[in-house]
Amino acid sequence: MEAAGVLCWAAAILAPGIFWVWHLLGRMKHQVQAGLSGRGGRALLVIAHPDDEAMFFAPTLLGLARLGRQLFLLCFSAGNYYNQGEIRKKELLQSCDVLGIPPTNVMIIDSRDFPDDPAVQWDTERVASVLLQHMEANDINLVVTFDAGGVSGHRNHVALHAAVRALHSEGKVPEGCTVLTLGSVSVLRKYISLLDLPLSLLRAGAGDVLFVLTSREAAQAKRAMSCHRSQLLWFRRLYVLFSRYLRINSLHAL
Repeated sequence: MEAAGVLCWAAAILAPGIFWVWHLLGRMKHQVQAGLSGRGGRALLVIAHPDDEAMFFAPTLLGLARLGRQLFLLCFSAGNYYNQGEIRKKELLQSCDVLGIPPTNVMIIDSRDFPDDPAVQWDTERVASVLLQHMEANDINLVVTFDAGGVSGHRNHVALHAAVRALHSEGKVPEGCTVLTLGSVSVLRKYISLLDLPLSLLRAGAGDVLFVLTSREAAQAKRAMSCHRSQLLWFRRLYVLFSRYLRINSLHAL
């Protein structure tokens, strides 16, 4: 009887937690399916610098691959702020290989129009024009990029959002093409890794998409980030350990 009482007591304590985990996992599956119905299609990730794809978007890329999407990447600079452009282009291709994007599907723009410089505001119309041409040339039906906060507030990130929003508001996005933007979060949420999952799930709205990596996929994301050797300063190594963006991506539809 005493053992039975202990079991009943333990069940009473654990049941709410078990139910909550089940509820969260159920909502996670629902959110992914709600925002991205069906399998297949051609998805384009639009980034500003080499390493954005791994540092911020690895869960999205691996999640889309899981859903059978063909992956493309458009990078608007070579990351030449410290005159390391040639090195960083090679690192980007290595990272993309780890994340499942073939080199033929990677376009890196190395132009004076789009310098890697947080002090320079990229021209919205020029960015939008290049982006639209790339979307049409590759028959893209899903575009993913930064939101208005740019995750880190970097002007180059924000410029990409301004361009895709301009295309969307002007009705120039090709018919049948969905646009998703990566949600920026507070500094506290940014560095608590998987502990941010409950809040991410609770804040997910209709049409939003949430990608959460498994342990195996998280290791793959870290391998992709490790390809960017020129950028792995001590603070970025801490980022790899603690950032939610290497485990969780919350995406919002325009």
